[in-house]
Amino acid sequence: MQTVTELGPKLGVRPLCAALGLAPATYYRRRRAQAVPSRQRPTTSPRALTPAERQRVLDVLHEPRFVDLAPAQVYATLLDEGRYLASERTMYRILAARGEVRERRAQRQHPLYAAPELLATEPNQLWSWDITKLKGPVKWSYFNLYVVLDVFSRYVVGWMVARR
Repeated sequence: MQTVTELGPKLGVRPLCAALGLAPATYYRRRRAQAVPSRQRPTTSPRALTPAERQRVLDVLHEPRFVDLAPAQVYATLLDEGRYLASERTMYRILAARGEVRERRAQRQHPLYAAPELLATEPNQLWSWDITKLKGPVKWSYFNLYVVLDVFSRYVVGWMVARR
């Protein structure tokens, strides 16, 4: 790699790579990787709120008159008063960072029910049934097939075909 870098401008990169058994693409890829500095952590935007400004927004959201209102209502009220602290979305973002955004309505917690299991240890202990529509010989005509099944053996215990 160092040889190609030193002699490349004089003799040409492609002939040197061919003589050394190195693919030119490999040479250029490694050279690009060396030239690019390692990625630094992204800096904060210059438009981002300072910690003091964020705290001021939180203080306003925690005021007794705003404590039960949504950020959209707080934002509209502040604009009516001629004050602008942050956008509505920024207010939500600040509250979410502190874990203060949640569903405000009381939601019913549904208990976990166990799925019913049909268990039979011998024949004729438990039966189940089903109804199925079957096409008739003429268009728009149907028949109902009623079936009674033994759960243990899965045999048909009884069946019937009817118009209704």
